Amino acid sequence: MMQDEASYFCDSCGEEIVVPIDLSAGDEQTYVEDCPVCCRPMVIHVAVDDDGEISVWGESE
Repeated sequence: MMQDEASYFCDSCGEEIVVPIDLSAGDEQTYVEDCPVCCRPMVIHVAVDDDGEISVWGESE
């Protein structure tokens, strides 16, 4: 069963941020989104491995 959301920790404020997962854009995605807590831009990475495990991580832009 595929996840519909995942989380990462903001590099700037340390808060855990939950993001929706939409794999219609592919198994590897990178996009920029402002942290909803501190409003700093984050580069969000989404990757799905061969077993269907989803990894999400963010890094400061």
